[in-house]
Amino acid sequence: MRKFVSSPLAPTGDALFTPPSGREPPIPAAFDWDGRLLRITAVLRSWRSTKTDRGDTYLKRHWFELQIDGDARIQVYYDREAAGSRPHWWLYTIEECE
Repeated sequence: MRKFVSSPLAPTGDALFTPPSGREPPIPAAFDWDGRLLRITAVLRSWRSTKTDRGDTYLKRHWFELQIDGDARIQVYYDREAAGSRPHWWLYTIEECE
């Protein structure tokens, strides 16, 4: 069952996957989520979302569905507008096997 989380993530380790276009952020090998290490085992899919401001359309977020240890899946996004100490990476949902 998929659970909505909406919580900041801290990337750990080297980049696991660097998209060839250079327009997407590199995906780290793992994320720290409230003291729990989420190790990425596969990138399942990616997509983008946009926003419109004064008639112009801008890229807002890079989204990823990732397989993690223990056969669970997470959806995360990278917020391009995060500035200063605000986190860029966010855990959107988690789906764990029961």
